[in-house]
Amino acid sequence: MDSRLNIIAGFKGGESYVKDLYVSLPFRVVSVGQRKSDKKLYQMIMSSSPGILDGDHYHLEVALEKGASLQLQSQSYQRLFNMKDRAVQELNVKMEDNTSFAYVPHPVVPHEDSNFQSKANIHVGRNSQIIISEIITCGRKHYGEVFKLKRFQNLMEIYHNDKLVIKDNVVIQPDLIPISCIGNLEKYTHQGTLIFYSTKKNVDKNGLIETIIEAAEQHKEEMEVGVSAMEDNGFVVRALGHGGELMYNFFLHIQELLWSLE
Repeated sequence: MDSRLNIIAGFKGGESYVKDLYVSLPFRVVSVGQRKSDKKLYQMIMSSSPGILDGDHYHLEVALEKGASLQLQSQSYQRLFNMKDRAVQELNVKMEDNTSFAYVPHPVVPHEDSNFQSKANIHVGRNSQIIISEIITCGRKHYGEVFKLKRFQNLMEIYHNDKLVIKDNVVIQPDLIPISCIGNLEKYTHQGTLIFYSTKKNVDKNGLIETIIEAAEQHKEEMEVGVSAMEDNGFVVRALGHGGELMYNFFLHIQELLWSLE
């Protein structure tokens, strides 16, 4: 199925709003966070499909006009079903100046023989920030599916002033690279990545990293967390663990911390 989701976040009268929205099956987008008083836009992506199927091609186009703040949320865990060929998802985000965008979706669950490629292309304007994450699980662990997928790839590229500032490429292909080997996931079954990048000048990057590390200490028995600082105002959070829910809630906590930055 060739499916599309296009959303434009506008900004008028000090408030972000949905300026334009188009979806095709199986997508649906609903407003959430109506009780928030921060004048930012909160939208949830929903799907009538049980998951991503063989041959699916998802196109997601997100645009933020000057001044807009948009936080996208997901409905539930994203299942990748058994595939003879593969499925593809493309996310394109264009952020004008003075914008904020956040997308921290639920974990991905790759079923046996799934083959999935996700590509994200993001352009960030001046005085703006982005928070985006991904959590990949081992599969249906309680059914004995522990990394029985064919291949999983998530390629993310973030640009500022048409210059590539961040490139992150996660590839899991058990038949070529043993998941449990040294330097890979070793004993863990879940991997998470959260990227924060800001073109604002007043960001206390080191202070934020210290706060995140302190928060991670509370879960050191269940997760291992590391933070890598960028040369610019940004950092990458990597997490390894055995459960998706704990990692997802930890990423939500980080999102709330960063989302409130002015």
